[in-house]
Amino acid sequence: MNFVPVIDAIGEPATLALAGFTLAFFFGFAAERSGFCTRSAILEIMDRKIATALPVWLLALGVAILSTQLAILNGWIEVGESRFFRTSQSLSGAAIGGALFGVGMALARGCTSRLMVLAAGGNLRALTATGVIAAVALATYQGFLVPLRDGFGGLASTSAIGGNGLGELLGSNHIGLVLGGSVLAAAFVIALRSRLSPWKGAGGVLIGALVTAGWYATHQLSSQVFDPIEIESLSFSRPSANAINYVASGGAEEYLSLDTGLIAGLLLGAFAASVLFRSFALRGFGEAGAPNVMRYVAGGALMGFGGILAVGCTVGAGFTGGSVLAVSSLLGLAAMMTFCAATDTVLRRLAERTDAKPSPVPAE
Repeated sequence: MNFVPVIDAIGEPATLALAGFTLAFFFGFAAERSGFCTRSAILEIMDRKIATALPVWLLALGVAILSTQLAILNGWIEVGESRFFRTSQSLSGAAIGGALFGVGMALARGCTSRLMVLAAGGNLRALTATGVIAAVALATYQGFLVPLRDGFGGLASTSAIGGNGLGELLGSNHIGLVLGGSVLAAAFVIALRSRLSPWKGAGGVLIGALVTAGWYATHQLSSQVFDPIEIESLSFSRPSANAINYVASGGAEEYLSLDTGLIAGLLLGAFAASVLFRSFALRGFGEAGAPNVMRYVAGGALMGFGGILAVGCTVGAGFTGGSVLAVSSLLGLAAMMTFCAATDTVLRRLAERTDAKPSPVPAE
């Protein structure tokens, strides 16, 4: 993939932003149409009522792992210099950050990417939570919450277990193929049993493929740009913080990056899908059954801090880090899902005790 003509035409920062925008535009479009949502998948597991969320989520994860591992084994991408393997990663940050993120995901009724998709479709509750996520992520990434982040993150690292690569720790270069193939096989079985729409299934497959495409694009760019860049893929926690930096700078080129392109692409892709398929609708806190605004604020704050501490949201850590079998990312994803399920269980019981209508519903 030759990016040189584009780099010569618009410059390196804009090329990175364009790459991020393109990847995230298709992600946002596919996520809006398929209903891709980690929390919805968790709820289906909890209720033992499989509909569409779980098979879509598993298809995305299976494709992300299998295609990325195939690309690594064939030498198409090299992830050794990515943030997941270049230095020791925090296991405590993954566990604690993942737990906080999971609680926040339950409170706000969706993870970072899902809330951004909903916000682009006119959901003002999701927009509120998204704004809080970005603000707290910025404070955690480079603001007054950095000491707290470093304190939690410094408790335990992957150096204590000998590295962050699952394959390396297990002594197998093909564990990723086995894992990805197994997840994908399970996804197909569940999709068939639940009679998943081919279009929704295609959305899940596209989301997984975009994770690998992100790795490949940044790997190619890293050898074609003058200033070194980090090899990475889809993520929305740190990018939301950097998007604030870009806007606050008045659009300064020094803040133009893959991150800013990712946020713009996701929002516009989801918006385009919602308008094209007529699902766009303004939805606020005044709707019947809508949680209090403070629940979204609290959830957003926990996800903003937890996402940076865990080095990614459910997509950035779970799918991007998980696709390269980073132990810290897999731990973070497990913590996110476990604590989201636990928090939703508590919220249901509290609602039952107060004679309120339980609301174990997806982000909306």
